[in-house]
Amino acid sequence: MSILLIPVAPLSRTKSRLRDAFSPEQLRELTIAMFKDLATILSEVNCYDHKIIYCNTPEILELAESYNLIGIKEEITTPPKSFDTVIKDLNDIALKKFNATQTIFSFLDLILITAINFYEINELMEKNQLVICPAIHSAGISLLGRNPPDIIPSFFSDPKIPSLIAVLNEAKKKGIEKITLYDSFRAGFDIDILQDLILGYEYLKIFNLRDKEVFKFLKINLKMSIQKKNANDNRNFEIFKKR
Repeated sequence: MSILLIPVAPLSRTKSRLRDAFSPEQLRELTIAMFKDLATILSEVNCYDHKIIYCNTPEILELAESYNLIGIKEEITTPPKSFDTVIKDLNDIALKKFNATQTIFSFLDLILITAINFYEINELMEKNQLVICPAIHSAGISLLGRNPPDIIPSFFSDPKIPSLIAVLNEAKKKGIEKITLYDSFRAGFDIDILQDLILGYEYLKIFNLRDKEVFKFLKINLKMSIQKKNANDNRNFEIFKKR
Protein backbone atom coordinates (compact mmCIF):
# COMPACT_ATOMS: atom_id res chain seq x y z
CA MET A 1 0.00 0.00 0.00
CA SER A 2 1.75 3.13 -1.28
CA ILE A 3 0.51 6.37 0.25
CA LEU A 4 1.37 9.96 -0.60
CA LEU A 5 1.31 12.24 2.45
CA ILE A 6 1.18 16.03 2.34
CA PRO A 7 1.19 17.99 5.62
CA VAL A 8 -0.11 21.56 5.31
CA ALA A 9 0.44 24.14 8.04
CA PRO A 10 -2.63 25.97 9.37
CA LEU A 11 -3.38 29.04 7.27
CA SER A 12 -2.89 31.22 10.34
CA ARG A 13 0.77 30.11 10.54
CA THR A 14 1.59 29.62 6.89
CA LYS A 15 4.89 30.83 5.40
CA SER A 16 5.88 32.97 8.36
CA ARG A 17 9.25 33.82 6.77
CA LEU A 18 7.41 35.80 4.09
CA ARG A 19 5.55 38.09 6.49
CA ASP A 20 7.79 41.04 5.69
CA ALA A 21 6.63 40.91 2.07
CA PHE A 22 2.97 39.90 2.35
CA SER A 23 0.04 40.54 4.64
CA PRO A 24 -1.58 37.63 6.53
CA GLU A 25 -4.42 37.63 4.00
CA GLN A 26 -1.98 37.54 1.09
CA LEU A 27 -0.15 34.61 2.68
CA ARG A 28 -3.48 32.78 2.95
CA GLU A 29 -4.11 33.46 -0.73
CA LEU A 30 -0.62 32.27 -1.67
CA THR A 31 -1.04 29.05 0.30
CA ILE A 32 -4.42 28.34 -1.26
CA ALA A 33 -2.95 29.02 -4.70
CA MET A 34 -0.12 26.56 -4.02
CA PHE A 35 -2.63 24.00 -2.78
CA LYS A 36 -4.83 24.30 -5.87
CA ASP A 37 -1.82 23.93 -8.17
CA LEU A 38 -0.59 20.84 -6.34
CA ALA A 39 -4.07 19.32 -6.16
CA THR A 40 -4.49 19.84 -9.91
CA ILE A 41 -1.22 17.99 -10.52
CA LEU A 42 -2.26 15.18 -8.18
CA SER A 43 -5.49 14.75 -10.12
CA GLU A 44 -3.24 13.42 -12.92
CA VAL A 45 -1.36 11.04 -10.60
CA ASN A 46 -2.85 7.55 -10.15
CA CYS A 47 0.11 5.52 -8.90
CA TYR A 48 -0.67 5.85 -5.17
CA ASP A 49 -3.31 3.92 -3.28
CA HIS A 50 -4.19 7.02 -1.27
CA LYS A 51 -3.27 10.72 -1.36
CA ILE A 52 -3.70 12.33 2.06
CA ILE A 53 -3.76 15.99 3.07
CA TYR A 54 -3.06 16.64 6.76
CA CYS A 55 -4.12 20.07 7.99
CA ASN A 56 -6.06 21.79 10.76
CA THR A 57 -7.68 24.43 8.53
CA PRO A 58 -11.24 23.54 7.37
CA GLU A 59 -10.82 25.51 4.13
CA ILE A 60 -7.87 23.35 3.06
CA LEU A 61 -9.66 20.14 4.06
CA GLU A 62 -12.74 21.16 2.06
CA LEU A 63 -10.57 21.94 -0.95
CA ALA A 64 -8.90 18.54 -0.58
CA GLU A 65 -12.26 16.82 -0.76
CA SER A 66 -13.23 18.80 -3.87
CA TYR A 67 -10.08 17.45 -5.58
CA ASN A 68 -10.82 13.85 -4.46
CA LEU A 69 -8.00 13.86 -1.94
CA ILE A 70 -8.34 12.45 1.57
CA GLY A 71 -8.37 15.22 4.15
CA ILE A 72 -7.41 14.44 7.75
CA LYS A 73 -7.64 17.10 10.43
CA GLU A 74 -4.47 17.73 12.41
CA GLU A 75 -4.98 18.31 16.12
CA ILE A 76 -3.19 21.50 17.18
CA THR A 77 -1.37 21.52 20.52
CA THR A 78 0.08 24.19 22.79
CA PRO A 79 2.98 24.56 22.44
CA PRO A 80 2.97 23.61 18.76
CA LYS A 81 4.47 20.26 17.79
CA SER A 82 7.82 20.15 16.07
CA PHE A 83 7.66 19.45 12.35
CA ASP A 84 9.21 16.02 12.91
CA THR A 85 6.40 15.21 15.34
CA VAL A 86 3.81 16.27 12.76
CA ILE A 87 5.54 14.03 10.20
CA LYS A 88 5.58 11.12 12.64
CA ASP A 89 1.91 11.57 13.55
CA LEU A 90 0.87 11.54 9.90
CA ASN A 91 3.14 8.59 9.13
CA ASP A 92 1.58 6.67 12.05
CA ILE A 93 -1.91 7.40 10.67
CA ALA A 94 -0.84 6.00 7.30
CA LEU A 95 0.50 2.87 9.00
CA LYS A 96 -2.33 2.20 11.42
CA LYS A 97 -5.39 3.43 9.53
CA PHE A 98 -4.40 2.79 5.92
CA ASN A 99 -2.00 -0.17 6.31
CA ALA A 100 0.76 1.64 4.44
CA THR A 101 3.73 -0.42 3.31
CA GLN A 102 5.49 2.65 1.96
CA THR A 103 4.95 6.38 2.43
CA ILE A 104 6.08 9.37 0.39
CA PHE A 105 6.07 12.82 1.94
CA SER A 106 5.72 15.81 -0.34
CA PHE A 107 5.13 19.47 0.47
CA LEU A 108 2.95 22.32 -0.66
CA ASP A 109 5.67 24.75 -1.70
CA LEU A 110 7.15 22.69 -4.55
CA ILE A 111 5.73 25.10 -7.11
CA LEU A 112 7.52 23.59 -10.13
CA ILE A 113 6.83 19.90 -9.46
CA THR A 114 5.12 17.79 -12.12
CA ALA A 115 3.01 14.64 -12.29
CA ILE A 116 5.99 12.90 -13.91
CA ASN A 117 8.06 13.56 -10.77
CA PHE A 118 5.51 11.72 -8.64
CA TYR A 119 5.45 8.76 -11.02
CA GLU A 120 9.24 8.58 -11.07
CA ILE A 121 9.43 8.71 -7.27
CA ASN A 122 6.85 5.94 -7.02
CA GLU A 123 8.80 3.75 -9.44
CA LEU A 124 12.00 4.24 -7.43
CA MET A 125 10.15 3.28 -4.25
CA GLU A 126 9.54 -0.20 -5.60
CA LYS A 127 13.29 -0.93 -5.56
CA ASN A 128 14.56 1.12 -2.63
CA GLN A 129 14.15 1.55 1.11
CA LEU A 130 14.75 5.29 0.99
CA VAL A 131 14.07 7.70 -1.86
CA ILE A 132 15.08 11.30 -1.20
CA CYS A 133 14.84 14.37 -3.38
CA PRO A 134 17.35 16.96 -2.11
CA ALA A 135 16.13 20.54 -1.87
CA ILE A 136 17.80 22.84 -4.40
CA HIS A 137 18.65 25.71 -2.04
CA SER A 138 20.01 23.74 0.89
CA ALA A 139 21.01 20.36 2.22
CA GLY A 140 17.35 19.82 2.97
CA ILE A 141 14.72 17.40 1.64
CA SER A 142 11.83 18.21 -0.67
CA LEU A 143 10.42 14.65 -0.97
CA LEU A 144 10.99 11.73 1.36
CA GLY A 145 10.00 8.16 0.55
CA ARG A 146 10.33 5.34 3.10
CA ASN A 147 9.84 1.64 2.49
CA PRO A 148 8.68 0.49 5.00
CA PRO A 149 7.30 3.75 6.45
CA ASP A 150 8.98 3.37 9.86
CA ILE A 151 12.42 2.36 8.60
CA ILE A 152 13.95 5.65 9.78
CA PRO A 153 12.73 8.85 11.46
CA SER A 154 12.77 12.24 9.76
CA PHE A 155 15.13 15.02 10.83
CA PHE A 156 13.43 18.20 9.64
CA SER A 157 13.58 19.72 13.14
CA ASP A 158 17.22 18.98 13.92
CA PRO A 159 18.63 22.25 15.35
CA LYS A 160 22.12 21.81 13.93
CA ILE A 161 22.27 19.37 11.03
CA PRO A 162 20.42 19.86 7.70
CA SER A 163 17.76 17.23 7.18
CA LEU A 164 19.37 15.57 4.14
CA ILE A 165 22.68 15.05 5.92
CA ALA A 166 20.99 13.94 9.14
CA VAL A 167 18.83 11.31 7.39
CA LEU A 168 21.76 9.93 5.41
CA ASN A 169 23.91 9.77 8.56
CA GLU A 170 21.17 7.85 10.36
CA ALA A 171 20.67 5.52 7.39
CA LYS A 172 24.38 4.70 7.46
CA LYS A 173 24.22 3.92 11.19
CA LYS A 174 21.25 1.62 10.61
CA GLY A 175 22.94 -0.15 7.70
CA ILE A 176 20.29 0.87 5.17
CA GLU A 177 21.78 0.27 1.74
CA LYS A 178 18.96 0.63 -0.78
CA ILE A 179 18.96 4.43 -0.98
CA THR A 180 18.34 6.59 -4.05
CA LEU A 181 18.74 10.33 -4.37
CA TYR A 182 16.17 11.60 -6.86
CA ASP A 183 17.92 14.36 -8.76
CA SER A 184 15.32 16.83 -10.02
CA PHE A 185 15.44 20.60 -10.22
CA ARG A 186 11.67 20.95 -10.51
CA ALA A 187 10.89 18.57 -7.64
CA GLY A 188 13.66 20.04 -5.50
CA PHE A 189 12.78 23.72 -5.83
CA ASP A 190 10.88 24.84 -2.72
CA ILE A 191 9.82 28.19 -1.31
CA ASP A 192 11.21 29.05 2.11
CA ILE A 193 12.27 32.69 1.93
CA LEU A 194 11.48 35.74 -0.20
CA GLN A 195 14.43 35.20 -2.53
CA ASP A 196 13.07 31.72 -3.37
CA LEU A 197 9.69 33.20 -4.20
CA ILE A 198 11.11 35.88 -6.49
CA LEU A 199 13.24 33.31 -8.31
CA GLY A 200 10.25 30.96 -8.41
CA TYR A 201 8.22 33.63 -10.21
CA GLU A 202 10.95 33.86 -12.86
CA TYR A 203 11.12 30.05 -13.20
CA LEU A 204 7.35 29.87 -13.65
CA LYS A 205 7.78 32.20 -16.62
CA ILE A 206 10.80 30.27 -17.96
CA PHE A 207 8.89 26.95 -17.83
CA ASN A 208 5.80 28.62 -19.32
CA LEU A 209 3.66 27.87 -16.28
CA ARG A 210 1.65 31.09 -16.47
CA ASP A 211 -1.61 29.22 -15.99
CA LYS A 212 -0.61 28.28 -12.44
CA GLU A 213 -2.57 29.88 -9.59
CA VAL A 214 0.73 30.78 -7.90
CA PHE A 215 1.88 32.64 -11.01
CA LYS A 216 -1.38 34.58 -11.15
CA PHE A 217 -1.01 35.50 -7.47
CA LEU A 218 2.60 36.62 -7.84
CA LYS A 219 1.90 38.63 -10.98
CA ILE A 220 -0.53 40.75 -8.97
CA ASN A 221 1.03 40.77 -5.52
CA LEU A 222 4.81 40.41 -5.85
CA LYS A 223 6.23 43.92 -5.71
CA MET A 224 9.89 42.99 -5.49
CA SER A 225 12.75 41.92 -7.71
CA ILE A 226 16.35 40.83 -7.22
CA GLN A 227 19.71 41.54 -8.77
CA LYS A 228 23.22 40.29 -8.15
CA LYS A 229 25.24 42.13 -5.53
CA ASN A 230 28.39 41.53 -7.54
CA ALA A 231 28.82 40.91 -11.25
CA ASN A 232 30.93 37.81 -10.57
CA ASP A 233 28.75 36.36 -7.80
CA ASN A 234 25.68 34.37 -8.81
CA ARG A 235 24.75 33.42 -5.24
CA ASN A 236 24.22 36.66 -3.35
CA PHE A 237 21.36 38.95 -4.30
CA GLU A 238 19.80 42.21 -3.26
CA ILE A 239 16.04 42.56 -3.10
CA PHE A 240 14.42 45.72 -4.42
CA LYS A 241 10.89 47.00 -4.26
CA LYS A 242 9.37 47.58 -7.66
CA ARG A 243 8.28 51.10 -8.48
